[in-house]
Amino acid sequence: MMAKEAFDRILAGLEDAAAFAEGDKTRGKATAVEVPEVDVRELRNRLRMSRETFASRFGLNVETVRQWETKRRQPEGPARTLLRIIDREPDAAMRALG
Repeated sequence: MMAKEAFDRILAGLEDAAAFAEGDKTRGKATAVEVPEVDVRELRNRLRMSRETFASRFGLNVETVRQWETKRRQPEGPARTLLRIIDREPDAAMRALG
């Protein structure tokens, strides 16, 4: 009986998700997370890393890091999230990336 109840709850969730994706905003909710900006130059300097070392250590393109530091571009999406994690927990970020 528990399997049937679990199946019914999963099916109801899938139906809600499909309806929400089709525009029915009464069934489900979207959550947006605002990730604050990070001053990439300040972060890199605080970690005492050259631009090349910083980029290499965190899997970033050196030119992209340069453009972030000179404000020609702004980090977006996953890059912005990664930078925020590095900013808040640099040791954990370095451990996680090996």
